Amino acid sequence: MMLREETVFGPIRSRRLGSSLGINLLPTKGKLCNFDCIYCECGWNADGRDDRAIPTAAQVRSALEDKLCACMLDGTPIDSITFSGDGEPTLNPEFPRIIADTLTLRDIYYPEAKVSVLSNATMAWRPEVFEALKKVDNPILKIDAPTDELAALINRPAAGYSVEAVVKSLKAFEGDFILQTMFVRSEDFDSSAPEVMNAWMDIVRELHPRQIMVYTIDRPTPKTGLCKFSAEQMRELVQPLADEGFDIQIKA
Repeated sequence: MMLREETVFGPIRSRRLGSSLGINLLPTKGKLCNFDCIYCECGWNADGRDDRAIPTAAQVRSALEDKLCACMLDGTPIDSITFSGDGEPTLNPEFPRIIADTLTLRDIYYPEAKVSVLSNATMAWRPEVFEALKKVDNPILKIDAPTDELAALINRPAAGYSVEAVVKSLKAFEGDFILQTMFVRSEDFDSSAPEVMNAWMDIVRELHPRQIMVYTIDRPTPKTGLCKFSAEQMRELVQPLADEGFDIQIKA
């Protein structure tokens, strides 16, 4: 289980975002998420320690300013200031204020860096979360499965999750977001099955995101027996969308 032991960590090298300075808005010694994904590098929710302390906006701002100042003095490059961490960042009740503070500090210390949020999009229906996500450079929002039944196998979401509801929330972005999808296979399901791919591509066409990030497992996973896809396999799977002009990033 790979937990972030600091509120601000890195920079680390990201497959998708380059030199990425991470921000964890959740407990530093546990995991807090309304998904319990079978591939999560942070492990199962139940395996997290008892820490439930969520950093305040003031604590995040202080830690981020200290880190940005140190990186600037050291000449450390930062391509993205990325909200990821040990669970779903939008669960932090001060998420909108933290985004505003981060944009201010970014403009002072690293004006060329992008601000990115990796989110499962479950809270995007809330107006204050939606407005905060609209302000960042890269709202990277997840749909791993086109049906609730498959999401239950891959993401193991909290009660009440609905793919249809998430799609409705994402429509409000009018395409100005990045859609992120994990391709993975197990004995129970296959992301590349024709019925899965066709339904997922229909969602992509409906939402028309400005970019699609397709990726696969890269680190140890809490569920055993998962199979990753090669870049070539994923490229072949999404070729119909590429032919239609969609901007697709493939990371294996």
